[in-house]
Parts: sequence; C-alpha cells; structure tokens
Amino acid sequence: MKNGSFVFKQFLEAVSKSDFMVFVDKHRGDYKVQEFDCWLLFQCLCFGQLTNRDSLRDLVTCLKAHSNKLYHMGFRHNISLSTLSYAQENRPWKVYADFAQTLIEKATTLYKAENDFELDIPNPVFAFDSSTIDLCLSMFRWATFRKTKSAIKLHTMLDLRGNIPVFIHITEAKVHDVNALDQIPFEVDGIYIFDKGYLHFKRLYRIHLAKAFFVIRAKVNLNYEVISQKTISAKDRKNGVQSSKIIKLKSASSNKDYPEFLRMVTFWDREKDRIFIYLTNNLKISSLEVAMLYKSRWKIELFFKWIKQHLRIKSFWGQSQNAVKCQIWIAVSTYLLVAIWKKKLDLNQSIYEILQVLSISAFDKTPINQLLSKNEAPHNNTPISNQLNIFDL
Repeated sequence: MKNGSFVFKQFLEAVSKSDFMVFVDKHRGDYKVQEFDCWLLFQCLCFGQLTNRDSLRDLVTCLKAHSNKLYHMGFRHNISLSTLSYAQENRPWKVYADFAQTLIEKATTLYKAENDFELDIPNPVFAFDSSTIDLCLSMFRWATFRKTKSAIKLHTMLDLRGNIPVFIHITEAKVHDVNALDQIPFEVDGIYIFDKGYLHFKRLYRIHLAKAFFVIRAKVNLNYEVISQKTISAKDRKNGVQSSKIIKLKSASSNKDYPEFLRMVTFWDREKDRIFIYLTNNLKISSLEVAMLYKSRWKIELFFKWIKQHLRIKSFWGQSQNAVKCQIWIAVSTYLLVAIWKKKLDLNQSIYEILQVLSISAFDKTPINQLLSKNEAPHNNTPISNQLNIFDL
C-alpha cells in the first residue's frame, strides 16, 4: 500500500479494478456512460456502507465536505445527488453481483484453514436460510408481498467454518424458500443444513445425487416405515440422542421424489425441553454429530441479524429493483472486504470492531495495517452474554 494514501483508498486496494472491469464489459455497464461509471458508483456506495451514511443526500454532503481530498481518494469526477441517484438506478446490478462472487471466492480461500468449527468433521459445512427485508408498499410496488406491504428475500448460504456468505440470491418475498435451492451448485461431500421449511424431497434427492449431504428437520406428519434401528450409546443418550433409525418414505409421491433410504435422528434438547427430529442422507457421522450440525445452524440467524444491524440493507437509497440490488450487493462486498482485511492482517478484532475503526478513519492517512493493529485490544476469550460473538473469528 502506498504511504500517505487515505484509508478509504487503501481499503479498496484489496480488490483489483481490472477484475471489476471484466464484469463491467460483460454486462455493458458503462455503455454510453461518459463520467459516472460503474466503478465510481461502487466507490460511492462502498464509502456510504463503510461510513454508515443514512441516505444518498447524507453521502453526497459528507463527500462534498471533503471535496479537496476526493481526487486523491480515487473519486475522479464530481459527485452530485442527481448523478449518483441516476447511476444507482441505471448501472446494471449484475456487475456488482458478479464482482461480489469474486470477493466471496477470495474470502473463502483465506478462511478455508479456519479450525474454530465446533465439530471434528472434515467435510465443508454450510447453513442455508432466507431473511425477509420489509419495504414500503407505496414506494416499492415491484416487490408487492401482501396487501399492505412489499418485501424482498435474501437467500443466503453461510460457510460455517469461516462465517463467509458463499451464495446469495435476492428475490421478491413471495418466492417460496425452496425455489432458491435450484440455484445452488452443491459441492461433493459438502454438508448442507436446512430448516424444515426446505423439506422438499425432490430437491433433497438432487443433493443426494450430487454426492453431497444434508441435515434437515422433519415435519411431524412425515409418513415413513422403519427399516432398521441403531442402538444408542449411553454417552449419546446422556447428551440427548433418543433414537437413530434408517427409514423409507411411505407416501407414493414422497417415495417417488426420494426413493433411497434416509436416516432419522430423534434428539431431546435439554435447554428448550423439546424433541427435534432430523433427517439426513449421511450414514457415517454419529447421531450426536447430526444433532450438533443442525444446532450450528443458529450462526446464519446471527449473520442475518448482524448485517441488518451494521450494514445499510434495511433502508434503501433508491426505489427501483436495480437500485435495491446494487445497494445490497455493494453492502455484501463491503462486508467481504472487511473480512479479507481481517485475514490479511491476521487481526483478532471482530469484523464489527474493524468496521467501527474504518468508519471514522476514511479520511485519515495512517497506513491501514498500523491503524487496525494499534486499535487491536488483547483477544479475550471470555464470552460476553449480551453481545453477538459470531464474528470473533
């Protein structure tokens, strides 16, 4: 990184503009654009996410207050509210979606060696779920959900070894969750964890045919016959495992959609005093590991809560579908950039703490490695009961 560069410019040095321009050319993002191109929009919205701006007007006001610094921060053209708003409405969101995928691949590679996953399982482990983001019906009619509101869904798959979102699909909220499974390229030997809302046997069988594994909650009205039953050890029974069975689906339609045997694990959760029933096609891992894998799914719930609290994806700076998707994908890219810097500098700070430091230091000229290192407190492994700790990697 160049000595004397502004922190925001250093922050963007984690990405390659030439890589970004590949997707601009692919989607003709700068076709007939003279000044306010796709890269400038990325810079502006990334700055807005990083510094926690409330609106485009707030963002432009902040940048104009430092107009003498903008050129040296990488902003090559003047920025006005009207041109920024127009760019967000018209620059294709697919440019930012594809670019975010390259950042996902980069972050996944950096976090691949993470060994803080609770279970000693060599397989890649992913949790998949969706989160609904409510919108104002009068302003976002293209996303009508119910008579009184609009909404979109963020379908996300989280790599539980590094807490990195490796797949994101944005749809209108009326799209059923299971439809998003058709978009996922399943990894051989990967373990995918779902809530019971994704219990669709035809799609689960596609995971099985891809030589991947799933763990999912069963519904209470599941129609099946028991083929065999495994004896539960005293240790597993003490930890809550009630039974482990090999079953065959009896319903004609379900059996047609999933003709193979399934494993059913019944687990008593002592904390909630509830019985949970899980289905999986993995016959090798222990019954307790099946239950613990599903329990680790809570991390994706925390991920949704975290990004809604700390990134600007609940209030939107544009009303069109294109503007909303641009903002979400650039917010995801900002999160990934922070995660990449965290790993590159080998920091113990959480991503939230790094964001806090960067948000008030964008116009500083301190080298980013010194800025983040000198603000790094000794890592404390003692959990804080009222704080989310999913990103204390």
